[in-house]
Amino acid sequence: MTEAKVLRMNAADHEISYANNSVLQISVISKITPIIEESVRDMFKEMASACIRVADLGCSSGPNTFHTISQVIDTIQGICKREALQFPEFEVLLNDLPDNDFNSVFKLVPDFIEKLKKEKGDTVQERCFIGGVAGSFYDRLFSTRSLHFVNSSYALHWLTKLPFGLENNKGNVYMARSSPPNVFQAYADQFQKDFTNFLSLRSKEIIPQGRMVLTFMARKNADPSDEDYGWELVAKSLVDLVAQGLVEETDVDSFNLPFYTPCKEEVAEIVSKEGSFEITDLQVFEVDADPVNTNEILCNKDFGFNIYTQMGKNIANTIRAVIEPMICSHFGDAIIDKLFTRLAANVEDVLIDSMLNRRVNIVVSLKKK
Repeated sequence: MTEAKVLRMNAADHEISYANNSVLQISVISKITPIIEESVRDMFKEMASACIRVADLGCSSGPNTFHTISQVIDTIQGICKREALQFPEFEVLLNDLPDNDFNSVFKLVPDFIEKLKKEKGDTVQERCFIGGVAGSFYDRLFSTRSLHFVNSSYALHWLTKLPFGLENNKGNVYMARSSPPNVFQAYADQFQKDFTNFLSLRSKEIIPQGRMVLTFMARKNADPSDEDYGWELVAKSLVDLVAQGLVEETDVDSFNLPFYTPCKEEVAEIVSKEGSFEITDLQVFEVDADPVNTNEILCNKDFGFNIYTQMGKNIANTIRAVIEPMICSHFGDAIIDKLFTRLAANVEDVLIDSMLNRRVNIVVSLKKK
C-alpha cells in the first residue's frame, strides 16, 4: 500500500463522503476555538502585518476548514476595531495530499467569501485570498519565513508510512491491548521521526514569533498497552468477515493503519528535543464520537434503543469516510458495504453495553522561537 495515494478522505461525490460525515471533526474544532483565538491574538499583537499568511495543513474536503479561517479573521478584525488598526489582507493556503478532493473545497470558496461580505462588509471580503497547495506536510510546502499562523486539525495522527516490524500484530489493525511490545515501540518510533520532521520543516516556513496550533487524536495513558483506541472494532469486524469466508485471515493479519495516537508527554518531549518551538498550551480533551445523538440521549430519557442503532451507523460512516480508500487498496472494494454494516452492529453492541463513546485528543499551541 502506498500511503500517500490512499491516505485521503472520501470525496464529496461519494455516497459516504467525508464532508457529510465529519461531525466529530467539527466538534473538535469547536472545542479548540479559544486556543486558536488566543494564539492568533498573541501573534498579531507581536507582529501586526499588512498581509497575514495562514496555512491549514490537512484541510481535507468539506466545509470544516473554513471554520478555522473564520476564527482567524474574526479575532484579528476584533483587535483592529478595538485598537483602530488598519485591517490586514489575508492569504489563506489550504494544503492536503494531491489526491484530496480539492474541487469540492474550491467550490465552497465563493459562498465563504460571500458570507464574509455579509457578516463583515466589503472591506474584509476584498482582503481575503484563498489558494491550494497540494503535497505532504511531511515535505517542504512554503517559502522560507513566509507564514504567520499554521493550523492542522485531525491530520498529524497519520504517519508517513507503516512502521517496520508489525508482522506479529496478528488480528489487529493498530495498537491494541493484545499487541506485542515491539508493535507499540515501532509505532512510537515512527511518530517521533515524522513529528520531529514536521516541526523542523515548519520552523523554516514560519516567521520568528509565528504561531502554530495542532490538534490530533491521542491517548490518555503514557503506557500505550493500557488503552482502548477504537480501532479494535474495525479489526473485530474484519475477523467476522473471515469467519464468513469473505476475507482471508492472512489479509487481515497483514493490514495495519499508518496512524499513531501519542500521549501528551510524548508530544512535549518531541517538541523540546526538536527545539524550534516553545509550547504555550498543551491540553488533552475528549469529544463524543457521535455528538448529535449523544446529546439526544443526555437530553431525552425516553429514547428507544433504536438511537443506538443510528449511533452505530453514524460512527461506522465516520470511520468509513476516513479509511475506505485504505480498505479498498488492501482488500478490494467488494467487502466494503458488508464490513461497515458489520462495524455499525459491533459499535451498537458496545454502546448499549457501556456508552463508551469518547475520543481522546491533544491540542498543542506553539510559538516559533
